[in-house]
Amino acid sequence: MRRGDPLVVGRVIGDVLDPFTKSISLKVTYGSREINNGCEPKPSVVVNQPRVEIGGTDMRTFYTLIMVDPDAPSPSAPNLREYLHWLVTDIPGSTGATFGQEIMCYESPRPTLGIHRFAFVLFQQLGRQTVDRPGWRQNFNTKDFAGIYNLGLPVAAVYYNCQRESGTGGRTRC
Repeated sequence: MRRGDPLVVGRVIGDVLDPFTKSISLKVTYGSREINNGCEPKPSVVVNQPRVEIGGTDMRTFYTLIMVDPDAPSPSAPNLREYLHWLVTDIPGSTGATFGQEIMCYESPRPTLGIHRFAFVLFQQLGRQTVDRPGWRQNFNTKDFAGIYNLGLPVAAVYYNCQRESGTGGRTRC
C-alpha cells in the first residue's frame, strides 16, 4: 500500500484493515452508481442492498464480503466501531454476493453525526466453511473475524463516505 492509496488516505487501512495487496477486482454498485474510494453518495442512494461483483475465473474459489462503518455512532466518538452492515460468505469467484450465504442481512447506512466511512472488504476463503452469525452488529472487528475464520489479509476493499441528507460537504460525489 502506498501513502497516496485512497484506503490509506481515508484511514480504512489502520482503522479497519492492515496493509494488503489487492489481488482481485471488487465492484460495488448502487443502482447505476459504481462506488469508488472516497466518493460520497447520499443515504437515499444506498438504502437498498448494492450489487457486488467479484472478479476471478474459478468458481471453486470462495470469498467472504464484510461491510462495516468504523465511525459509528460518530466519527469524533466511534465507540461502536466497527458497526457491521452486511456479511456474506461462500461467494464463488467470478460471481456476486447474491450467490453467497448471507450471514447478516444488509442494513442501510443511516449516519446521524458527521461523515461516516462505509467499507466493503473482501477476503478469499480457504474453502467453504460454516460461519457463526455474530450476536450483534456493533463493535464488530474485521481483523478479529478474519483471524477466527483463518481468512488472512483482504484481497480487495472499497469504501465510500456518507452523511445525513441535510449535511453539507465538499467531498467528491459518485
